[in-house]
This record gives sequence, C-alpha cells and structure tokens, in this order.
Amino acid sequence: MSVFSATPPPLRDIITSFNLRADKSLGQHFLLEPGLLGRIAAAAGDLAGLNVVEIGPGPGGLTRALLETQAAHVTAIEYDPRAVAAITALASLTDRLTIIQGDALQVDIPTAIPAPRAIVANLPYNIGTPLLVRWLHEAAAYRSMTLMFQQEVAERIAAAPATSAYGRISVLSQWLCEVDMQMHIPASAFAPPPKVDSALVRLVPRAVQPLLAEIRAMERLTAAAFGQRRKMLRGSLKGLGGTALLDAASIDPSRRAETLHVAEFETLMRAMLARGG
Repeated sequence: MSVFSATPPPLRDIITSFNLRADKSLGQHFLLEPGLLGRIAAAAGDLAGLNVVEIGPGPGGLTRALLETQAAHVTAIEYDPRAVAAITALASLTDRLTIIQGDALQVDIPTAIPAPRAIVANLPYNIGTPLLVRWLHEAAAYRSMTLMFQQEVAERIAAAPATSAYGRISVLSQWLCEVDMQMHIPASAFAPPPKVDSALVRLVPRAVQPLLAEIRAMERLTAAAFGQRRKMLRGSLKGLGGTALLDAASIDPSRRAETLHVAEFETLMRAMLARGG
C-alpha cells in the first residue's frame, strides 16, 4: 500500500514544474535515482517510531524514501522557496510530512521537533561541516545522524590517527559518536554532477555525553593542537600549558597532534580543565 494518497510525479517533472535548477550558491546537487535513495534511507538503520529530520530536501527524492520507512514522521527543513513549494506539494499527499522553511543553521531542532529524533540528510556542501559541529554539541538529542558530505569531508570525519585526514573534526566526531562510513556516492549520481564524489557517514551518539564545558574545552584543545600540526605538541599547546600540561597527562611532548588517539585527547582535555584551562 502506498504511503501517499496519490502517486507523486517523477522527480524530474518536479524540478521542471517548480523551476528547481540547482543553485550553486546554496550548494545544491540533487539525487534522483530511487534505488540509490532507498539505499541511503536504509543505511540510516531502523527508523521505526522516530521523528526524522531532513535538511535541504530539494525536489523530495530522499524525502519519499524516508516516508517509505517506518519513521513516525519526517520534517524537512528547506531554505530555498522553490524547493519549499515542491516539498509542500508532496506534503499534501501524506500526513507524515512537515516542512519548516528556514536556514538549517538557525533552526533549533530539539525544540522544534519532539524526541525520539534522527537526522538523515544529503547536506548542502557549503554548510555541511558547520551543521555537523552544531549537532555534535547537542548529540544527546539524536538517536543517529546519517549524513552525506563531500568525500574529503567524510574521510576527515571517519579518519584514523596517523593519517593525513585526521584532524579536529575527526576527534570531535569520534569522541562524541560511533562513526561508520556507509557508502561512496560518485559525482555522476547527482544532477547536476558536482566536481567531487560524496560519501554517506552514520554517527550514533554515545550513551554518555560530556558536559558542554568539556566539549568547548576539547574544541580549544584540538584547535591549538591541529592549528600547527607540523609542530610538536610542546609548541602547538604552549598557550594551553605546553610541556607541563602534557606531563600532567603523561603524553610525550615531542609527539604531534595527528599521532594522538581520541582517548589521549580526552585525557589532555581533562588535565587542562583540572589546571583551570
């Protein structure tokens, strides 16, 4: 049985009807192939009973795939008025879809949408990382976040220590969440094709989340450590305590940031707070 009261028109017809040519300034690249969209929705795991949030639905391809799951409700947050009109037409065919028109960077999701929540989104390239950082600050509010980024950004999120991709966003993401790279998506899958490939990452917040003060301390620590990643930690962390801080955490001051595991960064962060940092 269809989840819609009538069959929605093909996505390419939606794009034509609502003049939804992708806007580069909004980082728009649309996915239109139903099979791929279904796999993305499936990669989000069991959504039964969850209130799912989608960012930048565009013509509504992923929205349709999410509505085909057992999600309790889907809320689409869209900035582009053309896409709002398109997704509103889809909402007229189901009572499980709500649209919020606005900037996703400004929407307070935990206030606007009741728990339990999950985010599933093909993120606009130009705001993907700022959105992730914001959501990591409130990770306890979500069951999971299944997010599509440019391949390079996705690789940084999931990177292991001692690799060139490992950095601030790797540490913050993996400290707060279990991170799994789900699938690679070639540029050719999008309309229009971007210049780079993409990848889908699933983040599941850890059961115990740190205090906001600890998160902010970790951000200061990793900003300093990776801001001068070629330097030894005794130099890059000089402003935060340098060798004395590293000695308090039992970490060799001659090491560099990319060699530290997430647990070691946490030890450093706690030593920094204990010293009044």
